Amino acid sequence: MSVESNAAARLVYQIFDLQRAVRCVAAASLRGQDTGVALQGVLRFVGEGESRATHLAERLGVSAPVLSRHIADLEEHGYVVRRPDPEDGRAQLIALSAAGTEKLRVIEDQRTATIQDLLQDWSQDDVELTARTLEKLAESLRTSARATTAGPTNTTEIVEE
Repeated sequence: MSVESNAAARLVYQIFDLQRAVRCVAAASLRGQDTGVALQGVLRFVGEGESRATHLAERLGVSAPVLSRHIADLEEHGYVVRRPDPEDGRAQLIALSAAGTEKLRVIEDQRTATIQDLLQDWSQDDVELTARTLEKLAESLRTSARATTAGPTNTTEIVEE
């Protein structure tokens, strides 16, 4: 199945428009916070489970030095902890501290409340459909990006009779 050029262009426009709208909402809700949007994004990914910094940088689509600065800022606030990777003594694992877990919960609660307020005229079905569509879009883009960066694979199909 192929997507028409006009439809793809409209989708790209809508994605960028959504990004702008989300940044505006996030900026308005950040007043008085000790973490900005970038640090909150890193905090969220760290909150998904202990991980190496290189893996986090790859998932976030940022360079190792950029992520290192963000991790240092979060560590300074007491939100993340580092420990040596038992499988590779040169590497470190990053995880949320208790304060980081609480901070992430507060951030997510605030975002949820903000979205609830902003989407009061939406039906539950509209919200659920939009969430499913965005999940599908994100997964398709991630899968395609992984395939593009991994390069061609040399797979052979085995047909069982």
